[in-house]
Amino acid sequence: MDRDKKANLIGELIRNRELIWKLARNDFKKRYAGSYLGAVWAMIQPVVTIVMYYIVFDVIMGAGAQSGPRATTIPYVLFLTTGLVPWFFFSEALTHGTSAMVEYNYLVKKVVFNVSILPVIKVLAAIFIHIFFVFVMLVMACIYQYYPSVYTIQIIYYSLCTFVLVLGMSYITGAVMVFFRDIAQIIGIVLQIGMWATPILWNIETLSPTWRLIISINPLVYIVNGYRNAVCYKVWFFEDIWGTLYFWAFTIIIFCLGSTLFKRMKPHFADVL
Repeated sequence: MDRDKKANLIGELIRNRELIWKLARNDFKKRYAGSYLGAVWAMIQPVVTIVMYYIVFDVIMGAGAQSGPRATTIPYVLFLTTGLVPWFFFSEALTHGTSAMVEYNYLVKKVVFNVSILPVIKVLAAIFIHIFFVFVMLVMACIYQYYPSVYTIQIIYYSLCTFVLVLGMSYITGAVMVFFRDIAQIIGIVLQIGMWATPILWNIETLSPTWRLIISINPLVYIVNGYRNAVCYKVWFFEDIWGTLYFWAFTIIIFCLGSTLFKRMKPHFADVL
């Protein structure tokens, strides 16, 4: 039964792909409608965040070059940027995906509308800004003479990893949000903690093997390290076979739980909203 529900959900998303794409573009435009700078605001805040972290941790505290696989080192500003770019995508997608049902409550109340596509719209809308920051990240890497190579193609793979993971989470949090609005504040706190629990500002290579294993339970470690491997360290994703297997096992479980929970709670959305 659960397998059928998951298959039905995937089928619904495929059948409604054109509508999803159109609504995602409209959602992105609507988010910044009425402001003079429009979508530029979505880019300013992350850029300022990167600059401030760089000043504090590198300029003031002297973090210096960071080591990685194969005894290679990269400048801290590049280490920081390649960690923050996927994090910005994940946090924005999860935040907006959680509020999808509430924000589009007028569509949820329509009997003929397929509400299963709403979390996808929010996650897909976050990709537009993510593409911009990937471009900025690659330009910065070129400045430090880390030029695009065949390894760089893996950014597409790790973006897909993030998309599937955050979509599965959004199905869970979005469904819960309808009945328990405080989940939005809880997600904000979890993201705040999660940023420090993920090796974005600090290097996991400096930890002992035991702590490294514990921290790696966080699936975002795989994604953050993956972006760095793709851009700077020149490491293929399949070289970390156990990390890859763990990430996809975790993500598939989350997606199955999310799709099942969403399907079971969906008939009650309109009554509560």
